[in-house]
Amino acid sequence: MFTSTLAQGGTESMSWAQTIVLSIVQGLTEFLPISSSGHLRIISELFWGEDAGASFTAVIQLGTEAAVLVYFAKDIWKFFTGWLKGLFNRDARGFDYRMGWMVIVGTLPVAIIGFLAKDYIRDALRNLWITATVLILFSFVFIAAEKWGSKERSFDELSMRDAIWMGLAQCLALIPGVSRSGGTVSAGLFLGLDREVATRFSFLLAIPAVLASGLFSLPDAFNPAAGQAASGAQLFVGTAIAFVLGYASIAWLLKFVSHHSFSWFAAYRIPAGLIVMALLAAGVMTA
Repeated sequence: MFTSTLAQGGTESMSWAQTIVLSIVQGLTEFLPISSSGHLRIISELFWGEDAGASFTAVIQLGTEAAVLVYFAKDIWKFFTGWLKGLFNRDARGFDYRMGWMVIVGTLPVAIIGFLAKDYIRDALRNLWITATVLILFSFVFIAAEKWGSKERSFDELSMRDAIWMGLAQCLALIPGVSRSGGTVSAGLFLGLDREVATRFSFLLAIPAVLASGLFSLPDAFNPAAGQAASGAQLFVGTAIAFVLGYASIAWLLKFVSHHSFSWFAAYRIPAGLIVMALLAAGVMTA
């Protein structure tokens, strides 16, 4: 195992190698249904013997969410301006206005639960036995959603019911190993949404929650009591790396899901979870 460096005064801090590796992992895995938080937890423990912490994870997620803002900038602007127009003009309350409210309402469950259970999320739920188990078990949710979801409903058929159920599913992403996109897209498939439609709405739904989480956690990312401390320069570079790779991941995933099943990711998640369990049982990693 590698060991993390020590800052002045004996305070444990992140090394640059750790920052760069974890930022690459974040950028590559944030939008894939394999759980970026789970992978960051696993990689941190396997190579550095230390959890980088939920706060560091939340902050570098700002980079990947910035990638969503850039990639979907035209759609976001259209929905936002349509929502604003509809607030003051009843005759302008079309699909864009409803989409604005769908994102807002769909964000509420994870915002409320994330705030109320923040201490539990940052501590108990980061146990690697939980991560490995969830990686395996939730894979079967992907398979079931692909099997029983009709995948016939288009983007303009999205409803507030879809937003609420997908918003509730987003709460599962608070558990490392589930995956934000995996939970929300699976819910969308069960609701009959087309795979690409469910994926696009999943990205939009994550924006407010992840941005709020990252900004809220920014002070804690410098505090070793909340995990390993990172410098401002490390957080900046990590966020930039996550942005570039996150943008590429969005483009790749949307192209992939237009022709392939989400079950392919289960074929990765199940062996990954089993390998983590084996390493934990052998004492190579600690939970």
